[in-house]
Amino acid sequence: MSAFEKLAPFIQDYIYRNNWEELHEIQVAACDIVFNTDDNLLIATPTASGKTEAAFLPIITEIYNKPSSSVGVLYIAPLKALINDQFIRIEELLEEAGIKVTKWHGDASMVQKSRLLKHPSGVMQTTPESLESMLMRHRQYIISLFSDLRFIVIDEVHNFLGEDRGIQLLSVLERIQGLIGFAPRRIGLSATLGELSIAEKWLESGTGRACITPVVKSERRRARIMVNHFYISPLSADKEQTSLQPFFESIYNLTWGKKSIVFSNSRSEVERNIVNLKDIANKRREDDVYLVHHGSISASNREYAEEQMKTSDLPMVIGATVTLELGIDLGDLERIVQTGCPHSVTSLAQRLGRSGRRGKASEMCFVFEEEKKLEGVEFYKTINWLFLKCIALIELYREDWLEPPETDKYPYGVLYHQTMSFLYSHGEASPGFLAQSVLSETPFRNIPQGDYKLLLRYMLENEQIEKTDEGGLLIGRRGEFITAHYDFYSVFETTVEYSVREGAHEIGTLNRPMPPYTTFVLSGKTWSVVELDKEHKLIYVESARGKPPTAWDGFHEGLEYTKVLKKMRELIADDTIYPYLHSAAAKRLAEIRNTAEQTKLLENEVFEIAPGTFGILPWLGTKALNALDFALNAYMPERIYVPAYWPVLIVKNVGYGRLMDVLAAIKTAHITKSDFIIPDEIVLRGKYNDYVPQELLQKQFLERYVDIAEMQREMSSC
Repeated sequence: MSAFEKLAPFIQDYIYRNNWEELHEIQVAACDIVFNTDDNLLIATPTASGKTEAAFLPIITEIYNKPSSSVGVLYIAPLKALINDQFIRIEELLEEAGIKVTKWHGDASMVQKSRLLKHPSGVMQTTPESLESMLMRHRQYIISLFSDLRFIVIDEVHNFLGEDRGIQLLSVLERIQGLIGFAPRRIGLSATLGELSIAEKWLESGTGRACITPVVKSERRRARIMVNHFYISPLSADKEQTSLQPFFESIYNLTWGKKSIVFSNSRSEVERNIVNLKDIANKRREDDVYLVHHGSISASNREYAEEQMKTSDLPMVIGATVTLELGIDLGDLERIVQTGCPHSVTSLAQRLGRSGRRGKASEMCFVFEEEKKLEGVEFYKTINWLFLKCIALIELYREDWLEPPETDKYPYGVLYHQTMSFLYSHGEASPGFLAQSVLSETPFRNIPQGDYKLLLRYMLENEQIEKTDEGGLLIGRRGEFITAHYDFYSVFETTVEYSVREGAHEIGTLNRPMPPYTTFVLSGKTWSVVELDKEHKLIYVESARGKPPTAWDGFHEGLEYTKVLKKMRELIADDTIYPYLHSAAAKRLAEIRNTAEQTKLLENEVFEIAPGTFGILPWLGTKALNALDFALNAYMPERIYVPAYWPVLIVKNVGYGRLMDVLAAIKTAHITKSDFIIPDEIVLRGKYNDYVPQELLQKQFLERYVDIAEMQREMSSC
């Protein structure tokens, strides 16, 4: 029988009714694996290729033909917003099959949750945090809910790989498997994965099953890309606004009359962009069609923005950070604008893929603003490295390269979190049973017993846990305070936030207090503080006028890859004129190439900045660059620490000859991570890292962010 013939009759009727000419190749392949094997499945195809249908057409058929006596399908997504609209395309099929769908997250109906607990069935949609809460608070329901669980579908797999949330998710799933006594099949969905083998290994971990990724021919959708560049010369606040006007007018013109997203890398940029676009629209007497979407906007305001984008007949424009990278349905988007450089090729691909669905070409415009450097500035500071990186990312995207997923060998912060969660749900546990239970989980199998003992001792000292008279361990005095708060369910950092309110309506949040009469921008509007309630973390505001500064800056901690740096070097060395560069952007690239030629930047990896101070440009990614930096510290203890000016390393208080000798020695020396001393200025970020001994955090940092072999290999090849 063909894949189509194996589908349930009502699904075949659905396909006929919707005039599908044939199943997509990925849908046929997914049906074959689900129907004919017992393996896990990874569906890694481009955006709008039918991944959801590929997973659920065979799943619905299986559950329809042999109904589950509990929840049959557990669907996990990184965002509640994604959960809320992801099943729209297959709702009709689920209804015809009599398969109920229940949302289980913080905003979901308690009535629906109670109904599911009494009569477990169908599909349960949730997040890692809600599963964590269930395991901690309602462990007694796990067996009845999932006793006949067949499939676990994990959407946007790339969003979990290499992240603490991904480690948490694997740990939670293995704990559920331990309670129900078997491992359900897993199906992962993603449009942007680099090395598939890493994602396959992640998906199959702890299941005892292999993971199959169908290789299908999928043509990448046509894409139109443009890059523009604007110089600004901010000598004063008034002149800065005047100088930036062409930049904002460019964004306005690019989005006018089109349903668009304007992506920026920080909340601050988003707010500034949108308030200026609103101002231009007001001056031109045109409609205010501008919305804001980021993590500090209230849930109700975010949902309103999503609904407006999806349903409005007007050409709406929404400013966003990463919150809209994922596949939340916003209707047919016509154009994506990016201010500045995206963090990665993967991020670029995600954002580009939001536009141009239903056979249309994707459109993405990159717009750069740059302050004109004054005379006398060191030459390497006159190069716009992020502008250069953006072109490199575009070229790597055109070459079909994506960053490989990262893994964390020693996730001590998540280990602390899962230890506390385990003890909360189990009560007292002996140290041996605790270690056997937690360290046997796949995410923690690389962690030595000695490291875990060190962590547990540290937790005892800090009253996170305590020891009973019988020698058992349970949650301690300070640990009770932490685990009692709903924020404990998540492993990603959330800052102390102040709720910004106009009357009873919450507009969003800020991460610092704002005194009365202060004006600031939030949700694309200007507000004036009426009252500050520090005790209850409330800021009461009223509408105001003008365009004051935004209230905070964003932060991104990520990895740069040597492949990207090498591509940046190629761009400088080459004389190619890229057709997607606007004339101003092409001129800026020509200026960078001219600077590199005049300073012989490509010929000399070391250049003098001042007497006894040198810059090194080895074109290395984060891990290899850190290895070089720490090796220089180890070989030259007299070196004075100076923060790097990415991608340039700064070396101070050494002579040229001494530096060159050390660089030559480093290329071939036997160097180990034990030779390195991490500077005090480097802190490994993590929500629960304050509860982890410093020596373990240093071990984790060296494993995750330092690669000696890559550094020596790349430097020796120069």
